[in-house]
Amino acid sequence: MTFPVLSAGTSAYNLTNSLRFRSSATAYLNRTFTTGSATQWTWSSWVKRGSLGPQAFIFAPNNTAGEGMYFNSSNQFAIAINGSFFLVSTAVYRDPSAWYHVVVASDMGNATPALRCRVYINGVEITAWATDARASYSSWVSWNSGVNHNIGVSNANTIYWDGYLTEINFVGGQTLTPSSFGSTNAVTGVWQPAKYTGTYGTNGFYLPFTNTTSTSTLGNDFSGNGNNWTTNNISLTPGVTYDSMTDVPTLTSPTAANFAVLNPLKVGAVPSDVIANGNLRFFNTNSTWYNTRATIQPPISGKYYVEFTSTQNWSSNNVSFLGLSTPAMSLTAAAGDIANIYTTTTSGEVLALAIDRVNNQVSTYRNNSLVATTSISATNDIDIAVGSYAASGDINFGQRPFAYTPPSGFVALNTFNLPSSTIPAGNKFMDATLYTGTGSSLSVTNSGAMQPGLVWIKSRSAATDHALYDVLRGTQARLESNTTDAEVTSDNGVTAFGTGGFTVNTLAQVNTSAATYVGWQWKANGAGVTNTSGSITSTVSANTTSGFSVVTYTGTGSTATVGHGLGVAPSMLIVKRRNSTGDWGVYHASLSANGAVFLNLTDAYSTPGPWNNTAPTSSQFTIATGSFLNANGGTYVAYCFTPIAGFSAFGSYTGNGSTDGPFIYTGFRPRWIMCKSTTEVGSWTMIDTSRIGYNANNYTLYADLTNTDQGYLTADIVSNGFKIRVTGTGTSFNTSGQSYIYACFAENPFKNALAR
Repeated sequence: MTFPVLSAGTSAYNLTNSLRFRSSATAYLNRTFTTGSATQWTWSSWVKRGSLGPQAFIFAPNNTAGEGMYFNSSNQFAIAINGSFFLVSTAVYRDPSAWYHVVVASDMGNATPALRCRVYINGVEITAWATDARASYSSWVSWNSGVNHNIGVSNANTIYWDGYLTEINFVGGQTLTPSSFGSTNAVTGVWQPAKYTGTYGTNGFYLPFTNTTSTSTLGNDFSGNGNNWTTNNISLTPGVTYDSMTDVPTLTSPTAANFAVLNPLKVGAVPSDVIANGNLRFFNTNSTWYNTRATIQPPISGKYYVEFTSTQNWSSNNVSFLGLSTPAMSLTAAAGDIANIYTTTTSGEVLALAIDRVNNQVSTYRNNSLVATTSISATNDIDIAVGSYAASGDINFGQRPFAYTPPSGFVALNTFNLPSSTIPAGNKFMDATLYTGTGSSLSVTNSGAMQPGLVWIKSRSAATDHALYDVLRGTQARLESNTTDAEVTSDNGVTAFGTGGFTVNTLAQVNTSAATYVGWQWKANGAGVTNTSGSITSTVSANTTSGFSVVTYTGTGSTATVGHGLGVAPSMLIVKRRNSTGDWGVYHASLSANGAVFLNLTDAYSTPGPWNNTAPTSSQFTIATGSFLNANGGTYVAYCFTPIAGFSAFGSYTGNGSTDGPFIYTGFRPRWIMCKSTTEVGSWTMIDTSRIGYNANNYTLYADLTNTDQGYLTADIVSNGFKIRVTGTGTSFNTSGQSYIYACFAENPFKNALAR
């Protein structure tokens, strides 16, 4: 088998166009093939999902054989053959905010069933299949044969794709790997498009959708084969039906990147089709208020422009609206319940917002006439909200031409125009590393070549205590998050913090032979330095880039302050006495500094707390007289965290008790999440993308318990946050009406992230 050579500089390969397929318009492409290989071919495409839930076909031969590749009604990736399930993934793909890369590589004549058809998402092969019938088939019925084939609809022309497709390569007669079509960015570690430079075979084609001369040229084949596709119900008419988009999976330009759309993960209890047309139409036929939010929050910098066109009314009391809201505001609110909302009752009217987060104001336009300019918060997160009462409308963030020219200096809301994070690859500063114990000295290597300053280890297969080690207390000095125990020093725990990981010895908590473990690691700044910012002199190892410091100090018994070295007020503190038993005190910025929660306990938030009712400042935190974190002569360690845009977030949400739980926008693709109820008894739930790592089966561990990995349906971890999918109580994190805090660290900022 011959593999094509990648062109040089693939990291600079940028896309410019995609094609939107509106299932409401029954949009699709079709073409009749000639007879080709019945066993070997490769499909590669970049896809951005629209509607979630209904079946959505990407590619299918159009005959009675019942073949095709698609996302099923449970959002699993699936392939059908001869009318039966052939492959169905265990993972679900419910991320509407960014792009997936899908590669299906056929080698049906292979003697090994697992090699007959291989599927890759974002460069990684799917190996967990809920259905796997590859052993039952050794050829396709009609794929790559002389029949009509469809893109964007099922073989019977009844089940349509809703969303976006671009960079489609179909290669006949070859079984290729993702490296023929993509590469890993050396800086971000994110999979990205690369130009395919090989041959295509008889039926092969390449569709970049860049020829926008007419709808008939949109399906032109750029492979050199001339295998052009016919477009059906695709529109280039200016306005809300315009389907040639500049929404692409690369940071190409201010007008070509991954664009904001409406977020189907953040909608009230409304019909499943309330968002349609590639998540750009809000479609509410009910005489009830509903709204949703955009997939990108306008950052606290920059100037952004967005338009909303009222397109259809079903009631004399109809109204559509566009405006700004706080993330916590109700999804079933009327227009008057959401701040800065502007409404229309006339179909065809264009509302617009010019959101100025430099000067902290928003200007509202109706058909290009200024209506008002209003002040907005300089610091609070804000959402762009759209909704209606028995009406619908279409939003435009700039992925198609605007109806009017934006005010000078205002740009489209896409990932190119987002600020760059100081941390493009999260594993350089935080990682979750899996390893299997050997019972003898073992070096554990993380993925980011990062020297940790804090190592938190938990056995996944045995009910043992947690084990925490840090650079200031030194190797071999262990604390346990689930107990009140004082620090224990032994020579068989963590024995070294290496340049790319850590070393463990024979302690059962960290290295039993054949036991499985996870090691969560945070980068500090090496050996500590003396800090005199507080009334107590502390020792600090502070990484201001990642917003994390390790602090040690000795208590005085009287109200005091302790320097933390971050230069920005921490949003979370975790503090433990070392030389005696005691609870782990936790401060969180979402809670009043008058109280606390405790890492080793399931208790709800309670007052008074150890912080002397004083929030941390940019240089110090406060500990009260006689508190358990300030005993005279007591020695303590504090782990201090401040949010870094694109890397870490600390916030709160309210549970709803539903598998359609709250969506929490973080602005990055999470790597590690910890949540705790503050209003009821409940454990500290911890999930990460290393343990199973696919939605929604993310294994859980608990900071306050010795439990082994628990295989619960917990949350979808997506490109810009996480969506709660669990309903339970107690050790869960979504009891209806209860309040929760969270801490979250990133794989990648949303600017660079792919869908998950």
